[in-house]
Amino acid sequence: MPNPARKPLPPGAQTPQNISPQQEHKTWPKPSSTLPEKIRLVRYVALSGVASRRGAVKLIKNGLVTVNGIVVREPWLYVDTEKDIVTFKDKRIYPEKPVYILLNKPKNTICTLKDPEGRRTVLELLQGAPPVRLYPIGRLDRNTTGILLLTNDGELAHKLLHPRTKVPRTYRLSTVKPMNTEVVDKLLRGIPLADGVAQADEAYLEDSYTLVLTIHLGRKHIVRRMMEHLGYRIKSLDRIAFGPITRKGVPRGKWRFLTPQEIGWLKMLTSSKKSHKNADTDQGYTR
Repeated sequence: MPNPARKPLPPGAQTPQNISPQQEHKTWPKPSSTLPEKIRLVRYVALSGVASRRGAVKLIKNGLVTVNGIVVREPWLYVDTEKDIVTFKDKRIYPEKPVYILLNKPKNTICTLKDPEGRRTVLELLQGAPPVRLYPIGRLDRNTTGILLLTNDGELAHKLLHPRTKVPRTYRLSTVKPMNTEVVDKLLRGIPLADGVAQADEAYLEDSYTLVLTIHLGRKHIVRRMMEHLGYRIKSLDRIAFGPITRKGVPRGKWRFLTPQEIGWLKMLTSSKKSHKNADTDQGYTR
């Protein structure tokens, strides 16, 4: 059985600390990603801002996209970003450069792009971000705080959320009543839930009311449901790491670009996996 004693958190990006709001976006690194010479058509369409990755697949299969004047219904076809002419509904489209952002999400903020009830969304916090179509990589519920990654790179987001990729997410939570090491042992052994067993990869107590837990599952409400099964109501839930990336140096409600090293980490997490293009993704919604 894994040792429930405290373990170090994943290494994080070296981001500045104690910087003023006026300095923060000047100090943090700017996006440095460039498009490769050849990319898949589905990514090309998604990066043009026409639709999300999933939406781009549907558009292509429905015959609404042409390459050099020819209707192409194969989303995974490679196109040349410099030479090929891609159109959507007879209008030429151009892919945007990939943008990768880390937001330290505050409470009372939702992850949808628009809210009919007028509640604050995460996109409203991205003042000064490039004018591209950004999507959250997974979701956090309204009152869960911490790391939320956003990107216009639908292909990478899709791979990161796929169950096979098993990206670890680390949370710090507090409960209304005190916990003990028995709680940690049960989390590490696995909790039987209606949609299958949920097992923590790592877990330890910082004190009787504070638990740090790492899990790679992205099922809806997974952390809350695990704790409720054990008889504990969560008082606060904060995601402090996504894979090796932490929110160190990013104040609550603020954002920064991912560094080239962090982008490389995310791509390495997905590169060793088999293609997921025809498989369904996990819900990517953790509360």
